[in-house]
Amino acid sequence: MTDFFRRPPPGPGPSSPDAEQDDNRSITPLETPAAPANPVLSAPPRPRTPTTAGMPLGGEQRTEPTRSRAAQPAPLPSVIFDPMPRPRVPPAQSAGVAPPGAPPPFTEEMLDVQTERRTAPPGPPPPPAQEPERRAAPGMDRRGPPEADRRGAPPGGPGPDRRGSASAPPQNYVGPERRGFRRGEAADAPVTNRFWPAQPKTLQEAGLNATFVEELVLKAIFFAGEMRGMDVATRLQLPTALVDEVIEGLRRQKYIDIRGGGGSGVGRSTMIYQLTTFVTDVLRQILDRNRYNGPAPVPFNEWVAAVKQQTVRGNRITRHRMQDKFGDLIIRDYIFDGIGPAMNSGRAIFFYGPPGNGKTAICQGMVNCYEGDIFVPHALLIDDFVVKMFDANIHRAVEDEPGMPSYDRRWVRCRRPLVVVGGELTLEMLDLVYTPEVKYYEAPFQMKASNGMLLIDDFGRQKVSPKDLLNRWIVPLESDVDILTLHTGKKIQVPFDVFAAFSTNLDPSALVDDAFLRRVRYKLEVQRPDEEQFHEIFQVMCKKRGVPYDARAVDYLIDEHYRPNHRPFAACQPRDLLDQVIDMANYQGQPPRLDPALLDAAVRSYFVRFDKPAGSTPTAASAG
Repeated sequence: MTDFFRRPPPGPGPSSPDAEQDDNRSITPLETPAAPANPVLSAPPRPRTPTTAGMPLGGEQRTEPTRSRAAQPAPLPSVIFDPMPRPRVPPAQSAGVAPPGAPPPFTEEMLDVQTERRTAPPGPPPPPAQEPERRAAPGMDRRGPPEADRRGAPPGGPGPDRRGSASAPPQNYVGPERRGFRRGEAADAPVTNRFWPAQPKTLQEAGLNATFVEELVLKAIFFAGEMRGMDVATRLQLPTALVDEVIEGLRRQKYIDIRGGGGSGVGRSTMIYQLTTFVTDVLRQILDRNRYNGPAPVPFNEWVAAVKQQTVRGNRITRHRMQDKFGDLIIRDYIFDGIGPAMNSGRAIFFYGPPGNGKTAICQGMVNCYEGDIFVPHALLIDDFVVKMFDANIHRAVEDEPGMPSYDRRWVRCRRPLVVVGGELTLEMLDLVYTPEVKYYEAPFQMKASNGMLLIDDFGRQKVSPKDLLNRWIVPLESDVDILTLHTGKKIQVPFDVFAAFSTNLDPSALVDDAFLRRVRYKLEVQRPDEEQFHEIFQVMCKKRGVPYDARAVDYLIDEHYRPNHRPFAACQPRDLLDQVIDMANYQGQPPRLDPALLDAAVRSYFVRFDKPAGSTPTAASAG
């Protein structure tokens, strides 16, 4: 009780006029009550007993009801806000001297300094500002720095960023934005308008519990036979310090041990670990739940937040930006004018037209128009079920640049994905795929296409009827939310942040209805090339294949094999015919060239006329 009350000097003494006794307030640790005139009340109060507030003039003693210490208004201990020792400022109105060790009074200026210290990254602290100068400086806020400093751009040059760090981000680097960080964010992470997963420093920041990570460690060592500590951390894609703590806990439980013992003077990350016989029953139960062996999953809610920040909606793609993103494709102006607004909206588009004219190739070029990269998690954790997300056949990883800030390695930096599905599509492929043998899920392709593009090619040729397939897509296209079902029967909502494209070479009037066309706002017919464009495509393909281009040979091909037969042009035919010319020239042992004899042989092999049975009309089949 010496921290809260101090014994006044014995005997009566004069009381200061500034220290008038107040019966309605509690004694703080920074104030000492003045000695009252009545010597009976001069003794110090005992702990947890009613305190005497004073004696009225009539001689009647008044006591306050007993209150526990928890009910008393507790003083604000400055150590919570200021862990560093600071100069003590005596109170302006005090009836005595505070005892040694008493905390200094709390002021709003101290809160400003402490808040800046808590939010600033590690580094050399800025020189403390003098209190009189802070109050006198123009434009200063009572509880913060000047307005220019709070905006991060003080007059006269660059200043501290939003976290209060005076260090500037690396030049020519696009880094993470403040809102893309979780707790434990890196101090050297620059500030931009993108999502950037911070490296977790604790299992709580990683969104995982110790038991789940222990199971991942045991499965990793079980499938490998034996592993070094650093290899386990690489397999789980977690910081080595976190994995070392988990391994040490498993050693204390005698589930794993160091191979051959010893290891004195060597870091735990370099030691080789193996399972013991005590873990047999526990491991059997773990493998019965799931056999997932890979990077630690990311919590489902964190992935949902990341998808929203990396959205494919609302881009600003211009015609100038699109022109060099389609490689060697010959794109007409009407195609640019049709796909550009659709890409900026991020909504669905419907391609239709005859086969072999580049509908699939156009979609592959469209995804290249989205600049930058996104983060895709290796796996997700949904209700203790693991869902694999990263697919090396779909997601193209991006190499890290030198000097780039660290990030959570459970995420993979990738280009925006393009997922193409065709006639093999079934309704079962649109839901979570659960494998009973391994007991974890594989994400459906629309989840893997998140923040990217999804192409339903050859629409109408799937095993499922077009009507059933369209009904499956109505809800995601309308509300940007897809409904998936776990094998337990539970339904979950996942974001449908996908630029969907439907492509067909069939009659659209026989496939789609008005409800579908209303939800697919953009429709674009991909027409056949004309004769001039046919020459341009041939010239581009010859340059790409290393064959000399000869316009007269192309004119011979058109005059001999197209006009007499009224054969329509197709954008894929120059490529296919040229490849056959190269194959035949290599077979004959001569250099490839646009020779009329080679073109005649290529046409006879490429365009084949199949006669149907009697009573039907013969048609010409084209490989395009």
